[in-house]
Order: sequence, then C-alpha cells, then structure tokens
Amino acid sequence: MIDFPERTKLNTKPTIIRQGHLAENIVIIDGHPGCGKTLFSPIIAAMDRVELLNYSFIIEWVCRLSHFQKIEKDAAVTMIRLFTDLILYNTMMGRETNFRYSDLSSVFNSSDSWRYIKRIFQDGDMIIPEKIKNERPILSITTHDLLSMSEPVFNGLNNRLVYIEVVRHPLYMVIQQTLNMERLLNSLRHMSVYIKYEQSQLPYFAYQLEELFAKSNSVEKAIYTIQHSLALTETFKNDYNELIDGKILTIPFEKFVIDPWSYMTQAEEMIKSKITKKTKKIIKKQNVPRKKISDGIPLAIYKRCGWEPPAKGLTEREELDKRRQFAVEQGASKHALDVLDQISDDYEKNYGLWF
Repeated sequence: MIDFPERTKLNTKPTIIRQGHLAENIVIIDGHPGCGKTLFSPIIAAMDRVELLNYSFIIEWVCRLSHFQKIEKDAAVTMIRLFTDLILYNTMMGRETNFRYSDLSSVFNSSDSWRYIKRIFQDGDMIIPEKIKNERPILSITTHDLLSMSEPVFNGLNNRLVYIEVVRHPLYMVIQQTLNMERLLNSLRHMSVYIKYEQSQLPYFAYQLEELFAKSNSVEKAIYTIQHSLALTETFKNDYNELIDGKILTIPFEKFVIDPWSYMTQAEEMIKSKITKKTKKIIKKQNVPRKKISDGIPLAIYKRCGWEPPAKGLTEREELDKRRQFAVEQGASKHALDVLDQISDDYEKNYGLWF
C-alpha cells in the first residue's frame, strides 16, 4: 500500500510553459467586423504551403480573458502555443476539418479540396510531427477584433507569427456592425466574452463605455464600438511597438481590392510563401482587382451582413455618403454622427483616399 501525502492547499503557483512547437509558421488574419477579412482569408490560404483557414474563437477568448486579467500571463501564453499546435496537428490529421459545403472555411471553398479529402484516409498520429517537419505547412487563422488584446499571441508565437491587420473605412463597417448589435447581442449564438453590468451583461467591447453603450440604439452602439476598438488598437500598437515590430502587415481593404499586387508581394516575403496559379484564381474569384470598392461578390453571408451591389452611377464618395445616410435613418444622434464623421476623417488621413 502506498501512502499518499495529505492533500493540502497549494502555497505556490507553478510557472506554466510549453517548450518546443509543431507550428513553425503561423499567419493570423484579423480585423474589425465588416472590414473584409473574409476576402483575404481564402486568398492567403491559397498561397504555397498555407493551410485551410481556421476560425479560432478559443484564441480570442484566451486573449480577452488575459486582457481583463482573468488569466495569468504565463498560462495565456502557454495556451496560445498549445492551441496553435493542436490546430495544426488536427488539420494535418484531417480532424476537425470543415466539410460543410457552403461555409467560407469549408474544404470545398479551398483552393485544393482534394488535399484535405485525402488526409482523412491517410495514416496519422505518430507520423504527424515528421510530416509537419517535411512539408513545412503554414497555419492560417482568422480572428475577430483581436489586435488590441493580442499580447499573449505575440509573446507566445514571437518570430513564428505574421499578423495581417485588415483595415477599412468606418462607413463601410457601420452597417454590418449595426446588424450585429441587433441580431447577435445576448444571443446564445454569440460565442463571445461578456462582462457583468448591473443586473445584466454587455459584450467585452463595451468595457469602459458601459453606460453609454447600454442607453444607445443599435447604430449608435456600432459607431461607439468602432471608435473605441480603433482607439484600443492604436494604443496597443504604440505600447507594444517593440514586441510587434516587423510582424504586422496592415492592409487597407479599399486599396487592396483596386490593386492587390504590392500587398501580395509583401505577404509573400513576410509569410515566406509564394503566390501560385491557385492564389491568382482565388483572387479573381473574389472579383479583385475591381473598378469599384463595393463591387463584391453576391455570397449569401455577405448579403446577410448588409452587403448590397453598388448603386449604378454613384461615385465612391457618394457610396460613402449613402452609408452615412444609413446611420441617419437608423436614428443616430448628432453626437454619434459627429463621432462617425471624426473616425471617417481620421481613416482617410491615415490611409489616404482611393478615388
């Protein structure tokens, strides 16, 4: 009989670590809701050695909880390292791969469907680490509004990470974010972190503007959220400049869809990959290059998020004015409209005009 020591309360906290890694190269495509990142994800995933895009809500949750100091930093960093390795391991095994036909992240919407179909019949388990070493796959992850809270990602992945930040004019994001406020908030489908407010709950992005958020209508919520998220992102970039230096590629959506090639060249260099015939095919499928910013493709998910084909005869500035009018018609207050105008002006000063 073995005598075990009596169970006692821990009087020390061990440092949580993970030494070594499976995922040697990781690219994260991130941006605010409505920024157009779902256009970029399949394009990047069609580059040489880049894997099928993955949505990783767990990485988002870990970063948000760490940001709010609900998880110790060493634990958050280790969890990011574990999750990225697990995602790649499962992807190379053919596990947890999306075969739902209509999804953007589906095998059937990838540039090489057969590669993922074959994997579910191939050997796995013990051979996977060596397979990863030989094939040098690049893990591709798409996230939502993560950059301002992404310290564990940069600390955990360090030089293995390339972070693609997609930015877009606020007037092109306000419709989708307004619809999100109406359809997703407090829905059990909204798999996101919430904070307690009085006797109810608010989404994590309402932190520090709880009272204003709670009393605002849907379009005002969207406007204030965009402003707040943009400010948090810029603060993070300034505060962690040394940590993120050389790891972020910022792509303005408007300029990319008019002329993508300079950004694709930068992506090639940073990701250490190549543009292939399959990449060019996916770029064309996304109707890029295009003559007009709003001339997207009529996917059901885009329509559900508020996309409409461009109005005939309208200039780019008139398309922006039409989206501002949406905010007016949805009941945005003068204060909210002033905020929308200010962040729109800031965007045009920071990233220039494309028309």
